[in-house]
Amino acid sequence: MSHSRRRTECPHPADLPSPDVLLETTDWASPATPCGTGESLPAALVRLTDPDPAVRESALPDALWAVTHQNSIYEATVPVALYVAAILDHPALATDRPGRDGETPRPDPTLVRLLDWLGDTVYDADDECVALGGGDHVEEFLDECPEMRALRDARPALFSAVRTHLGHDRADVRHAALVAAIPLIEHPHLIEHRADLADHARHLLATSTDRRHRDRVFDGLRAWGHDISSLESASDIAAREHYARLRAARASWDGDRPGGDYSEEPPF
Repeated sequence: MSHSRRRTECPHPADLPSPDVLLETTDWASPATPCGTGESLPAALVRLTDPDPAVRESALPDALWAVTHQNSIYEATVPVALYVAAILDHPALATDRPGRDGETPRPDPTLVRLLDWLGDTVYDADDECVALGGGDHVEEFLDECPEMRALRDARPALFSAVRTHLGHDRADVRHAALVAAIPLIEHPHLIEHRADLADHARHLLATSTDRRHRDRVFDGLRAWGHDISSLESASDIAAREHYARLRAARASWDGDRPGGDYSEEPPF
């Protein structure tokens, strides 16, 4: 899930630099993206904090989707992730509110979209992804995927920004922050935050019906050793059983192929 064009060293301390410092000190013309380098990224990143919500909305694909393609991590992904984390407290993002334009729901606020992107991006470099890619040779795998290693090293800095939104006054922001925080605290220096996140997870399960959020919260609680049986609703049990059937079907489909190998996802 990492795309490497050349080996890079990219250490990131827990202290998150300011957005301006990140813009000025990053050599954006050098890091690789799916379609070249990040030379155009600064202009797109600045638009993420424009006072006009329409401008912010138009910046999302240029700034974020340009560095995450097909669950891959590129050289430019890490500085963009750090920049996104650094602007989470920007005043312009506090003005967004969920709602409707007539009969049409408005897109999620920019702050929620940024938190969602951070969470999805870090999930593509979480411990499970590394284990799947490296097996018994995790360090060797990460040596071959320096962008993934750099993103994992940046988790304390990213968490320092995400955690401030766990107590946000809006539920959509709190929930997006929690889902983003779950893969971040896999970092050895952040394990102490599990108990706090578990409390936030129980609050989410008591109030949210969002399937994606609930699934990821349950994954986190299970990984931390919690018994989730009393927290599951009927829809959660149905979803879990559905996923189990899909996994069984995939295993059966794989087994029917010569050698059990496959190069494409099962057709479901």
